[in-house]
Amino acid sequence: SVFNRKTGEPPLINGWIPYLGKALIFRKDAFKFLLDQQKKLGDIFTVHIAGRYITFIMDPFQYVYVIRNSKQLEFHEFADKMASKTFDYPSLSKGKFPDLKENLHRIYQYLQGKPLDIISDHMMKNLQDIFEWKCSQATDWETEKMYKFCCSVMFEASFVTLYGRVPAADGHKVISEIRDKFIKFDASFPYLAANIPIELLGATKKVRKELIHHFLLQNMTKWLGGSKVVQARQDIFEKYELLGDYDKAAHHFAFLWASVGNTIPATFWAMYYLLRHPEALAAVRDEIDHLLQSTGQKRGPTYNIHLTREQLDNLVYLESALNESLRMCSSSMNIRISQEDFVLKLEGNQEVGLRKGDWIALYPQILHMDPEVYEDPKEYKFDRYIENGKKKTTFYKAGRKLKYFLMPFGSGISMCPGRFLAMNEMKMFLFLLLAHFDVELVENKAVRLDNSRMGLGILLPDVDIAFRYKLRS
Repeated sequence: SVFNRKTGEPPLINGWIPYLGKALIFRKDAFKFLLDQQKKLGDIFTVHIAGRYITFIMDPFQYVYVIRNSKQLEFHEFADKMASKTFDYPSLSKGKFPDLKENLHRIYQYLQGKPLDIISDHMMKNLQDIFEWKCSQATDWETEKMYKFCCSVMFEASFVTLYGRVPAADGHKVISEIRDKFIKFDASFPYLAANIPIELLGATKKVRKELIHHFLLQNMTKWLGGSKVVQARQDIFEKYELLGDYDKAAHHFAFLWASVGNTIPATFWAMYYLLRHPEALAAVRDEIDHLLQSTGQKRGPTYNIHLTREQLDNLVYLESALNESLRMCSSSMNIRISQEDFVLKLEGNQEVGLRKGDWIALYPQILHMDPEVYEDPKEYKFDRYIENGKKKTTFYKAGRKLKYFLMPFGSGISMCPGRFLAMNEMKMFLFLLLAHFDVELVENKAVRLDNSRMGLGILLPDVDIAFRYKLRS
């Protein structure tokens, strides 16, 4: 039922179980639930979910008013609370760690500009080493499960790039062990994010503890050639005497999760859709071959391919295909928390009365699937983000140009600081895969989105699918 509230407050939808509110229906299919409410109530409404009042702003033209109001609408404290619970480190907003949050935030400069080129070059080299190792195994057609393949390549490349090599003779094996534990932990991530106590999640607590132990200083100092960004994080943690060894390790583990938790499924979808659409695969491969030819680089396991940032950026078909898969598989809820009672002014003289502690949410998946913005939104069109051979950045709704049309990485203050590195490494993965191998699906089954991560980032596939690859002749 919709209750009338104070003037200026949006219509409120209450569930019949007071505390759970609409949580159960929302968990099942947030996308459908929100569209239904929008039809009934318009573009702004409040939902009571599990004891929280969340006001959804559904009109993409209003996003900018929420995004630029970062004084009254805060995000970091919410993120900190959720992360400290999920990854088991003490909350940063406590007075014990003055400026730690700001200091850690400053380090993200290592993930853009010149330093980004350096870390991207390392990533490219590490990806090539792993693909070379795959090449040496693949004498003829080699069959693997696709999610598993993406997971093993991306996890190892990211791990080695960020934290360094594990010098033991069985370096691969050590990283595989960490990866297997990581996958177990990651399966529980949606439950942890939903505030379910870890004690109720079977072996998750034990697995998390083991993972965090890998990142204790005595283990990390053995790893060779880690990144500046991780080194800088270590240096900062050293300055805080009240931060225990386990807490520091937990922070490193959280950073690992942030680096691969969404990149792995996003890489899977990019690859899956390319293999599902031969014309997309051909166009992207053609662009890759053309770049290699024009820069005089040879492909093959023994050649090192080097790409500048500019060259990566100019692969418009690769980028469009990747963006199109991100449009289809990302589902992140952009949350802000009202710091005071205030009236949020929106376009068209609309106002939203907010109380201190109220949540405001944007749900860009609704925009990504809006047939007015994206014709046939359920169809994968690899060249959707290209116009006359150039990048297309103008999208319209109701005849008006949209400022925001693709938001897989969040927005404003909550935007993912690693997004440039993530895009680069996904492009490099696809580049090397298609430069080195002939790749094809061997199963003809539909892979669907698993909705258990709705609102939390990139959705996982509901099943894995077999594909095969062999060295290109």
